[in-house]
Amino acid sequence: MVKPVVVIVGRPNVGKSTLFNRMVGSATAIVEDIPGVTRDRNYMEAEWNEKVFIAVDTGGFYPEPAEDIFLQVKEQALFAIDEADLIIHLLDGKEGLNPSDIELSRILRASGKKVIWAVNKIDGPKREDRLYDFYPLGVDELIPVSAATGYNFDEFMDRIIALLPPAVKKDVDYPKVAVVGRPNVGKSTLVNALLGKKRMIVSPIPGTTRDSIDTVCSYYGKKYLFIDTAGIRRKGKVGYSVERFSMVRAIRSIERCDVALIVLDASEGIVEQDQKIAGIVERYGRGAVFLLNKWDLLEDPETEYKRLIPELQRKMWFISHAPVITTAGMERKRITKVFPVIDEVIAERKKRISTAEMNRFLREVVSSAPMPLYKGKAVKLYYMTQVKTEPPGFAIFTNHPEGLKEAHIRYIEKCLRDKFSFKGTPIRIYKKLKM
Repeated sequence: MVKPVVVIVGRPNVGKSTLFNRMVGSATAIVEDIPGVTRDRNYMEAEWNEKVFIAVDTGGFYPEPAEDIFLQVKEQALFAIDEADLIIHLLDGKEGLNPSDIELSRILRASGKKVIWAVNKIDGPKREDRLYDFYPLGVDELIPVSAATGYNFDEFMDRIIALLPPAVKKDVDYPKVAVVGRPNVGKSTLVNALLGKKRMIVSPIPGTTRDSIDTVCSYYGKKYLFIDTAGIRRKGKVGYSVERFSMVRAIRSIERCDVALIVLDASEGIVEQDQKIAGIVERYGRGAVFLLNKWDLLEDPETEYKRLIPELQRKMWFISHAPVITTAGMERKRITKVFPVIDEVIAERKKRISTAEMNRFLREVVSSAPMPLYKGKAVKLYYMTQVKTEPPGFAIFTNHPEGLKEAHIRYIEKCLRDKFSFKGTPIRIYKKLKM
């Protein structure tokens, strides 16, 4: 499902980050020991009354130099308008109305998007008289809230949920492939080579692609939807406007896709940001294929292959199920190998194993490795069944779910892959108490 996006905009120090932290604090986050799965993002899933959405903290524009103030307000607002399903214009109840607030509100009203005007730092009913300061905005409704203390927060969140569109299913029936990676690793060149035509702007300047671009590609009569995403930069290099929203678009592209082609620059090796991007793909449960691109730039490809593959396996241990293809986008070499691998990964994501076969597998696992003790009692695995696909998910019923540690789950996953493959797709294993 593609989740709606809620973007918080406003001047610096009005409490956007505090509100963002309170909003995502109710999220049911997936916590995994995987690079890139962190809590300190400017975008994160939030949940309220079983409604899930993506919250985005935009950061404030800076008022110096003074002559640039409205330009920066407009830039911030335009990107918020472009990306958001709902915009929260956060105002400062202590400082009162500011000319920048008026300009930003004018832009938001003209956008036609749904907007909530919220006055922050209102700590109780006696402070709500500060709302009068903001009446010159001419908006229909001003919602008092305190991001710091939580005053009126429940009502505020109820209002958000009431205005959000429903999450929608992924848009088309044919396979959706997101092309992701750091800036300047050759994503757009690869997509152009796969399409057989120049669809993307290709430039040696990192960050040329600032939006996610969808293009339908046909290979031997089968159609694929390719999504060329903006390069995902290191957090410290993500600015407050264009780059920040490019990051959100890249995440949404991963969320939409069936398979992510993770493009690596073979001439530079595997760097930390590559790990973080792969971590995002794994967290969202998408299929994955590594493309070692710019292979044509290597002086000794055979030697480099022997060096890079072990490095890839070591640094990408958490997504070791992803197949690897060497490519040269500029030279259009080994490009067509991508399509059969995409098909194979999609088939693996849809694979179903019968319960009878799963239980035979479980007996083999139990006989091959002793189960742990939990509080002096043996942990018993009674039966196992597949509960979902895309990605494949399995439930193990046991007498002590707490006794099955992460090491045991990883061992069971390894055995699953040895027997059933599940090439290119994550596996989810759930521990259930047998009643």
